[in-house]
Amino acid sequence: MFDAIGADAFAARRELLATGQPVRKRRVDTLDELTPQEEHIARLALTGRTNAEIGTELFVSSRTVEWHLKNVFI
Repeated sequence: MFDAIGADAFAARRELLATGQPVRKRRVDTLDELTPQEEHIARLALTGRTNAEIGTELFVSSRTVEWHLKNVFI
């Protein structure tokens, strides 16, 4: 959505691509599956790390961590 409106600075897609992980589109048949990045972030969150700590460890912003966690809990 951010890419479509020209606000790519807010899109986590660029940061996900930088990690080397493939970017997959959400489809109806994959709605209940986590991406590798979502799973990794969720595991780090389970250890009690804050979004800022996770972001620092993964070289992404805390907002990107928040976005991935939102997808985990949806």
